[in-house]
Amino acid sequence: MSANPTMVQVELWQLVLLLVTFLGACGGVGKLLLAQTQRHIEGQLGALSERLKAIEGANERDAGQWQRVERELMKLQADLPVHYVRREDYIRGQSVIEAKLDGLALRIENVQLRGARHAPDR
Repeated sequence: MSANPTMVQVELWQLVLLLVTFLGACGGVGKLLLAQTQRHIEGQLGALSERLKAIEGANERDAGQWQRVERELMKLQADLPVHYVRREDYIRGQSVIEAKLDGLALRIENVQLRGARHAPDR
């Protein structure tokens, strides 16, 4: 048996048509892949958008809590001088009271001594 090579003849218009068909198929597959990628990215962006909204909501709640804490702190700072006496102020006030008591005790003692001197002998 002898091998009979067969020759394939392709005309130019067939070659051009085959090339256009191949490029069209590649373009269609590329367009399909881009559409799927775009849908995937949009899904991811939607999920990120929901997470961002949740974070913003939590941030707003935290901001409200911080405002409440700041108000309570300001109220505490306003009430603190009314309800709190510094140690030094207390010691100073106590020293004044003790000095007055000492002065009063000295006067009472002097009055008692004068009374004892001027008392008639029995």
